[in-house]
Amino acid sequence: MAGDASHDIIPVGLPRLVVTPGEPAGIGPELVACLAAIDLAADLIVIGDPQLLREAARSRGLALELLPDDGTRIVARQPGTLRHVAVTLPREVRPGRLDPANAAYVLDTLTTAADGCLAGRYDALVTGPVHKGNINDAGVTFSGHTEFFAGRAGADVVMMLATPTLRVALATTHLPLAAVPAAITRAGLAQTLRIVAADLKAKFGIDTPRIAVLGLNPHAGEDGHLGREEIEIIGPVLDVLRDEGLHLLGPLPADTAFLPAQLARCDAVLAMYHDQGLPVLKSQGFGEAVNITLGLPFVRTSVDHGTALDLAGRGLADPASLIAAARLAAGLARRQRAA
Repeated sequence: MAGDASHDIIPVGLPRLVVTPGEPAGIGPELVACLAAIDLAADLIVIGDPQLLREAARSRGLALELLPDDGTRIVARQPGTLRHVAVTLPREVRPGRLDPANAAYVLDTLTTAADGCLAGRYDALVTGPVHKGNINDAGVTFSGHTEFFAGRAGADVVMMLATPTLRVALATTHLPLAAVPAAITRAGLAQTLRIVAADLKAKFGIDTPRIAVLGLNPHAGEDGHLGREEIEIIGPVLDVLRDEGLHLLGPLPADTAFLPAQLARCDAVLAMYHDQGLPVLKSQGFGEAVNITLGLPFVRTSVDHGTALDLAGRGLADPASLIAAARLAAGLARRQRAA
C-alpha cells in the first residue's frame, strides 16, 4: 500500500542492548568493562552491582562511568560509559572465589534483563558467563541460560553457536551423553528444525536457509548396522519437513559433515548433541564464537566460554567473545527493528 508509510518507520536511536555480567566472581564483570571501552554503535545497559563493575574496570586499568538508565533512546554513546540498572550483591565478592550466597543475585540480573526484553524496553540481550554449579549449590535447579530464558518467555528454543564462517545448532543441549538417544524424538527434532529455519530467516535474513542435519551414530548409522535412529527418527522427520518446504541435507555422518565442500552447501548445521558439533566450531573460532538462543521473542547472544575463575581479577581475560556477541546482537536488533 503506497499510501501507508507506517511500515517504513524505524525507531530512532541506537539499539538498546541489555548486558548481564554473569557470575560476579568470574571474568564477566571485567569483560563488560572492556566492552564499554570500545566504540560500538549500540546503547549498552548493564544490570548489576555498580561497585562490582567499578572495581572490575579498575582491575583492567579502565575508566568507567555508570549512568542510570532512564529508558530513553540515545543516538550516540561515549566509549567508557554504560547505562545501568542497579542490582546489589548480598555478599562481597572475591575474584575467583565462588559463593552460593550470590547465586540469587545472578538470577535477579537474568530475570530483570529477560523481563525487560519481553516488555520491549531492550532490543536485545547479551549475557556474560554464569557458573551453573554455583547456582545449583545454592539450592536452585539451573541447567543454563538457554533453558532459563525459555522458561521465562514460555518459548521453545534452540541453542546455536556461530562464528563468522560456521553456525552449529543443537538438537539436545546440556544432557549426559547416555541420555541423548532417548531425548531425540520425531516431534522434538521437527520442532527444533522449524525453529532453526524460521530464525535463520527472521533474525539472520536468509531467505531460503539450508540446514545440514547430522546423524546420531557413527557413519550416520551405516544403514542400521551402527544404530537405527537415522532410519526410525531422523530420516522420516527430514522427509516430512522437506514436504513442508524446508531445505535439509542429511542425515549426514558427523565425521565428514564439517569438510569445506560440505559446509559450502549449507547455512547451518544441526548436531544431535553438544559435543558432536561444538568442538569443531570452537576449534575453528574460539574467542570469536557467539552463543545465540533461537526461538525467543527477542534477540539473545552470549559468550562461548565459561567463568574462567583462574583468570578473574588478574587482567588477563580476553573480551573478544563478549565483544563479538554484542556486535552480533546489535546487528540482529537493527535488522529486526527495520523489519
